[in-house]
Formats: sequence, structure tokens, C-alpha cells
Amino acid sequence: MIRFHRSLLSAVTKRSYYASSNQALTEQLMSKDIPTVELSYDLINEQSSTIPRSPVLILHGLFGSKSNNRSIARELNSRLERDIYCLDLRNHGDSPHDSRHDYPALAADVERFIKDHQLGQSILLGHSMGAKAAMAVALRSKSLVEILISVDNAPVNLQPSSKFIEYVKILQQLENNPEITTAKEANNEFKKYEENDSVRQFLLQNLRKDKETGMMTSRVPLDIMKKALIKGNVASWEFDPNYASWSGPALFIRGAKSTYVPDEYLPDIGRFFPNFEVREIDAGHWVMAEKPKESVDAIVEFIQRHEDI
Repeated sequence: MIRFHRSLLSAVTKRSYYASSNQALTEQLMSKDIPTVELSYDLINEQSSTIPRSPVLILHGLFGSKSNNRSIARELNSRLERDIYCLDLRNHGDSPHDSRHDYPALAADVERFIKDHQLGQSILLGHSMGAKAAMAVALRSKSLVEILISVDNAPVNLQPSSKFIEYVKILQQLENNPEITTAKEANNEFKKYEENDSVRQFLLQNLRKDKETGMMTSRVPLDIMKKALIKGNVASWEFDPNYASWSGPALFIRGAKSTYVPDEYLPDIGRFFPNFEVREIDAGHWVMAEKPKESVDAIVEFIQRHEDI
């Protein structure tokens, strides 16, 4: 009679439990039944060719919007001669608000956009939060993605950033405040908490003056985003490479002065996206804003090289 040691049986049972648990989670992450919203967008097509080419969809980062990417979009339209779509992700810019804000939901919205506009296989270019959203689309809907380009983010689970939670709290203090009725007053108040002018201006782009009340209101639903940040929905990455991967061409652009994609994350990238390359640009986290020419050069070269294959 073969006898199994109790600890060995326990280890096997635990592995089986975690495997089934991860598979169940993956099924939730990959679900096609997630309620979606109709995304607002800008289309840049002044120099698009009449020859059919896969469009580029640009996905912004946390607290960003489609307007942040217009300059990059125009340059890509000129050099790649194809339609460039700048999207507002849910709870950002002019897109609808929804209480759910995680990567499966963000991805589902983009998948709906591609299908609604009959775009076919598309090239996804995302920065930060938008990069993870683009990765999620590739994992969830492989046939919709031709090329994936991630700018300064990786498919890893991170700790929630307390700094962004603090930014939300500051914006909440500025919103509907009778003492804050102009962008200048909002900036002066924000300056007490954040010295970096570029960071302040980026965040304050989300405030608008309400014509009826005369006070500042936020285009971003701050309560929803605060809950998402506290829960770790923006920093998290719940996909499991044992159940979800994508083998198409993937470019990961990282800022040399940024901490978002260190070398130790490269094996994680490879497990999800085995056909990946890395380009490093001498910039911080806001790579495309800091080094637009170098960013566009890397993007264009990668797309043209892989479309020629």
C-alpha cells in the first residue's frame, strides 16, 4: 500500500485550490457581460491614406483625457498616414461616469468602441493607466489587437499610491467651494499642497467653472475615483499568465528616470506578452509629454517594422 505524507497531500490540495481559484478569477476578468459606456473621442485623420490601414487608439492615463494626446496624434497621423483615435476612458474627460472603475471594465469599453466603429484589428497605444487598459484588451479580446504599445507601465500588481488619493482629496476641497471661483484661485490653493506646477496644471485641467453656481466642478467623478484608488483598482493587475497571454507584437516604452518599469518587471512582461521589446527614453513617467519626438520615432519604427512582416 502506498502511503502519502499528510503534509504532501496538504500541499497538493492547496495548489489545486489556488489553481481553481485563479481560473475562476480569470473567468470573471475575461467576462463579456461587463456593462460598458460609450466613450467620447477625437478622430485625427487629416493625412490618412485612402489605403486601408489599422487605426491607432490612444488611451490616456489617470486624470488625463483625450486632449492630452492631440499633438502626438497629429504627428502619428502625419507619419503613419492612418486614422488616430484619442479616447476618453470612463470617468474621464467627456466620457460617461460609472461606479465600476477597474481594468476589465476599462477594457470592455475599448472593445465596444472598436466594434461600434467597425475598426477591425487596431493598434493600441496606452500610457500608465491607459497602458494597463490596453494590455487588458489584448488579453481579453486577442482578435481586436494587431499591435500593443505600452508607455511606462507593466502588467504587475502594485500597492495603491497614497499620493493620488491625496490629490483627489485636494480636488474635492476645491470643488463647489464658494471661495474658489477661478482657475487662478484653484491653482493658488493647490500650490499649498503640490509645488510642481506641471502636476498642478495637469490635475486642474479636470476642473471647470459651473455657469449656474459660479463655482468649480470636476469632470472626473472624484468619489468614484477615490474609492477605486483606495481599493487598489488602478494599481492592481489581477490577470494570471497561466490563463491569459497574448503573443502579438508588443512594445514597452519606459522612462529612464521613471520607476514604473524596472528590470525586475521584465520577466512578468514576458509571461503575459512573450513577443515583446523594450525601448528606454531619457524621461520620467510622462514620457510622451517630455520627449514627444523620441516617443513618436520609437512608435512609428515599431509599427512600420511589424506591419512589413
